Amino acid sequence: MRIDVITIFPEMFAPILNESIVKRAQAKKKVSIHIHDLREYTDGKHKKVDDRPFGGGPGMVMMAKPIFDAVKKIKGRRKAKVVLLCPTGKPLRQPAVKKYANERNLILICGHYEGIDDRLNDLVIDERLSIGDYVLTGGELPAMVLIDCVVRLLPGVLGKAESLTDESFENNLLDYPQYTRPANFRGKKIPNVLLSGNHKAINKWRKEQSCIRTKKNRPDLINKK
Repeated sequence: MRIDVITIFPEMFAPILNESIVKRAQAKKKVSIHIHDLREYTDGKHKKVDDRPFGGGPGMVMMAKPIFDAVKKIKGRRKAKVVLLCPTGKPLRQPAVKKYANERNLILICGHYEGIDDRLNDLVIDERLSIGDYVLTGGELPAMVLIDCVVRLLPGVLGKAESLTDESFENNLLDYPQYTRPANFRGKKIPNVLLSGNHKAINKWRKEQSCIRTKKNRPDLINKK
């Protein structure tokens, strides 16, 4: 898989790309990630990427030409899914992450300011994506979140395939409570069933706990069932 990121702050990506699972995935050649500075696709010595909005109003709008030129240059003749990270996009959910993990090429655009020139939706952008109902200073952190979510799903990245099928948001349920040694910590003991060795009973308990936790913390997921 290849992931290209278009941003005005390319240096922000070093921590996520050079640590943990994403770093190992690149070392294993499961994914190649390329960060592109949008200002390299601008005209003039000031490398301007934004301008005042037509119709007036506060803030600035990202110009169409730099983003258009960047996508066309990076994409070339390859087929690629172009995704804009911005507050007005569809919310990111695990089913969408799985869909992105099946793409061979992703191009991520990090939105900024009051947004981008909306004509780019018809010209180069395939989807808009949001990671939550809040506003960040830019699309860089959402792009990092998407990269992390997608890369861990690529075949051979995680050590055990079961790790992907037995976690939160699978089957619209949150993960069950987990415990490790010691069995008694400051008077708090783990549930006896986990020490029973009865795997059928353990699995039943875990499923029940997933339902309880989901109903308490994310009842909207229960409604989807």
